[in-house]
Amino acid sequence: MKFDPEVQRRRSIRMRGRDYSASGKYFLTICTQNRELIFGTIENKSMLLSPVGRIAERYWKNIPRHFPNIRLDEYCIMPNHIHGILIIEDIANVGVQYEIKQNHIEPLHPVEPRFHSFQHIVPKSIGSIIRTYKTAVTKRCKENGFDQFIWQRNFHDRVIRDNGELKRIQQYIRNNPANWDTDDENPCIK
Repeated sequence: MKFDPEVQRRRSIRMRGRDYSASGKYFLTICTQNRELIFGTIENKSMLLSPVGRIAERYWKNIPRHFPNIRLDEYCIMPNHIHGILIIEDIANVGVQYEIKQNHIEPLHPVEPRFHSFQHIVPKSIGSIIRTYKTAVTKRCKENGFDQFIWQRNFHDRVIRDNGELKRIQQYIRNNPANWDTDDENPCIK
């Protein structure tokens, strides 16, 4: 069925007013459809990637090749989800693009924020990066005979506000395989 915005009123789960193409650190969680355990298994508190998990990891590591303003931070492929931190670097404002006016700095070319709407994804934003990533992984999986692989619609995000929060999230990601037995995403414990 074709999407009809008058009938299917989907609400965005993104932070209202946030420009997701702006520089910053973003903690992301991307899940498989129905939390299917397809990326691998946890053994001895370590993740053992399946062929689909290896595809997901390879394409995650390639994100900066396709989006040069993106830097990868901590990430972890889990049996049914991926946690990762993407950093959007502000390469547009590098160099002499500011001037001083009456004791404060202003951009020479002010950038209007580009906000997301449900049907529009801003180029080079977190939404477009994740959409590109999910499409590439799905395509490669289908080419390799893993036709059963499907992503959950959308993804979860958190804008990381300071270095303390960044360090806590990095630690959470590193410890995720060891904590699988108590993870809310583990369907075996529900």
